[in-house]
Amino acid sequence: MGSWCWVLVAILAAAVIVLALKVHSLQKGADEIAAAFAQRLEKDTNTLIDLSTRDKHLRKLAADINVQLRKLRVQSLRYYEGDQELKNAVTNISHDLRTPLTAIFGYLDLLEQENLTPEVRRYAEIIRDRAQLLTQLTEELFRYSIVISVEDTELETVNLGDVLEESIAAFYTELREKQIEPVIHLPETKVTRNLNRGALGRIFSNLLNNAVKYSAGDLEIALTETGEITFANSVTGLDEMQVGRLFDRFYTVEAARKSTGLGLAIAKTLVEQMGGSISAVLENERLQIRVVFPEKS
Repeated sequence: MGSWCWVLVAILAAAVIVLALKVHSLQKGADEIAAAFAQRLEKDTNTLIDLSTRDKHLRKLAADINVQLRKLRVQSLRYYEGDQELKNAVTNISHDLRTPLTAIFGYLDLLEQENLTPEVRRYAEIIRDRAQLLTQLTEELFRYSIVISVEDTELETVNLGDVLEESIAAFYTELREKQIEPVIHLPETKVTRNLNRGALGRIFSNLLNNAVKYSAGDLEIALTETGEITFANSVTGLDEMQVGRLFDRFYTVEAARKSTGLGLAIAKTLVEQMGGSISAVLENERLQIRVVFPEKS
């Protein structure tokens, strides 16, 4: 083999080495971009993506991503500030409504002590009924403002079956008034999860309240050993589009005029805060709400 062949081999070897180094540099830069981007999405930080590689194409890609990160940070800050303002406004409005409502009930108590005609007494009863409804809606709005403002909840080992039974017992009167005899399925073994007991009770209470509103006369509640709880009942006047919006804030359907539409939204927020999931499906005019708290390893 002539000397020119060795020269050619040397050139090819050098080219391969240079190409390998280039590929390694590109891979390293791509990995740095991916890791840095994921980190900045998880954490609120002002640090932008910086690369060790000098490759102009990767550095341009990092610069373009940094531009979008700056825009995302500005939008996120605006959303956070707007969300905080909304939470504060809801809380303030709820507090402000309590004072005049208390005054209304006070004057109604004084009025009902007077010698009223039957017609005037009937009007007073209507006013009291409407004021009580407004109080209920105000409290629901206030509770929602608290729920969405507090993301960290104290957790403890909770028996799902015990909390479920307590919640059903608390709704005994409402269920009887609606002539609903719930069918309850509980496993023989205890199902425990690391949850907030108060929040879990609120979830079950809101789901039971929803069943009382929408049920056509039946209710089936089941808890499985896998931590899945279902509330199923026959419904009339609901379609799949309405069911798909049941967890939306302030959404109500015609059957629930005495509601802010926050009950299921609160339940969804609390379930997700504790690492669970909640969903609703409608099959053959039967509404099923499914809550799952997976067992964490």
